[in-house]
Amino acid sequence: MLARLAERLDGWADHSPVSAFAEQTLAAVDVESRKLLRDPSELLSRAVQPVLWLLVFGQVFSRVRGIATGGMSYIEFMAPGVLAQSILFSAIFYGIAVIWERDLGIIHKLLVSPASRVALVLGKALAAGIRGISQAVIIYVLAMMMGVHLRFAPQSIAAVLLVVIFGSATFSTFSLVIACIVKTRERFMGIGQVLTMPLFFASNAIYPLTLMPRWLHAVALFNPLTYVVDALRACMLQHGTSVFGLGVDAAVVLAAFVILLAIAAWRYPSLVQ
Repeated sequence: MLARLAERLDGWADHSPVSAFAEQTLAAVDVESRKLLRDPSELLSRAVQPVLWLLVFGQVFSRVRGIATGGMSYIEFMAPGVLAQSILFSAIFYGIAVIWERDLGIIHKLLVSPASRVALVLGKALAAGIRGISQAVIIYVLAMMMGVHLRFAPQSIAAVLLVVIFGSATFSTFSLVIACIVKTRERFMGIGQVLTMPLFFASNAIYPLTLMPRWLHAVALFNPLTYVVDALRACMLQHGTSVFGLGVDAAVVLAAFVILLAIAAWRYPSLVQ
């Protein structure tokens, strides 16, 4: 399947730059999405952790009265954070697949094609967004079963999907940057495990920013996950609001994605060096 992708990329050398870039990106998205369709069991395994967070952690901490949730139940406050956690944990280990492709020689074939490095990386990032959408569906169903008051207006659903796609794309691109630096699966696993929990706990996913000590609050403001959660909380929940404003949330996440995309595209050839 990936070999056919390299052949398709070779055939687009004579297209206009814009159309060639779009087709190359969509081809990469198509290939990565087919992997998910061929192994749907991955979706079920990825759903276990958020289910446990909502059913166990959420139920226990809903009894704690000292957490200011802005008038909503703790389960409602936590549901967008669990969705953000789910896409973070799924996307942050995306680089392992890239290292595996390098070991199989697939990256070599893609790099000798006329495909833009940005298109290849962008395609992988958008495919990670598709995986994130599957996680959003699971969280929505579970949240409804637990009585969370969700927004179902078309514009709210569309906004949530956009946040999920760009959030997943941002963290999967960050994962690719790490993979380009460490280059081995063993080192990547160690670094990935070290990064996921600090990113999660140094955000507003399971407690508001007002509860944080000053130094952690400052760290959270530089954490893209904070703005992903803030946007999801405003778009998902009937009584949800954005602390920073949806415009700021979108600008921060988009800026982080563009910066990481540029770095990943620049470092991508180093995988085979």
